[in-house]
Amino acid sequence: MTDGRSPRLRRQWRGVTVALAAALITAGISLDASPALPRLPGLTDSAAVQWAVPTAATGGFVVWFCRRHLDANRHDTTANAGEERSSAEGESPSTYATLGVANAVTVGRGGLFAAVAGFVAVDPAGRVVWLPAVCYGTGCVLDLADGAIARLRGRTTILGAKLDMAVDTLGFLVAPVVAVVWGRLPVWYLSLSAARYLFKAGRGYRRASGRPVYDLPPSAVRRPLAGVQMAFISIALAPVLPAATVRALAAVVLAPSLAVFARDYLVVSGRLSPGTDDG
Repeated sequence: MTDGRSPRLRRQWRGVTVALAAALITAGISLDASPALPRLPGLTDSAAVQWAVPTAATGGFVVWFCRRHLDANRHDTTANAGEERSSAEGESPSTYATLGVANAVTVGRGGLFAAVAGFVAVDPAGRVVWLPAVCYGTGCVLDLADGAIARLRGRTTILGAKLDMAVDTLGFLVAPVVAVVWGRLPVWYLSLSAARYLFKAGRGYRRASGRPVYDLPPSAVRRPLAGVQMAFISIALAPVLPAATVRALAAVVLAPSLAVFARDYLVVSGRLSPGTDDG
């Protein structure tokens, strides 16, 4: 048995933090050495510094969030009821002294999204235009891997669920912002990012004010819609389709997700009777 104060767990968190920082620093140095990377006019002529400031802030949030919730590094009994811990783990099925491979992958996804955030300060030109799409798309693909690894190793944790949701939400914030700044998406597409935070804020406000907060029922559409958004944002970031085509498709892709957010808030606030949409 252990908790978030375990020296071993904290050492592993520090190790992951150092590895993430080293990867981002290496990426920044590589970008600065690239003749294809344009320099924006501003406080510095260094493209690496321009890219590094938002990247460091975003990556810092990821590792801070992980550290804050280390106490939740225990078995999530709601994920897969009855799943057995892998005998190779050698740890308690309810709490863990190690961060786990799946959580490390999720932090790595956060690092990729942090790299995407840096391009908000970089002018789109040359080969650079592909990098946000590659980083974001890779992070989205790894979204399938971290959960699969956790289930395979019998290490589905509350920390993993919290971290996965935070990283997903972060990606839905920084990637559309870059796409908007680069002229690939209309500014109103950022309502997707706002909806996620407004939903969480509204639910938190109800709890803080003593109002009832109801559980969300199972849904067959939330995860697929999130996957559609991830795929669309990856395509929007890539110079594959004309910007005019991407902007025209944005409303079609965005509307169902906003409708689900609105429906879900009506459910958690008790204004709409809960029910499943798996049929």
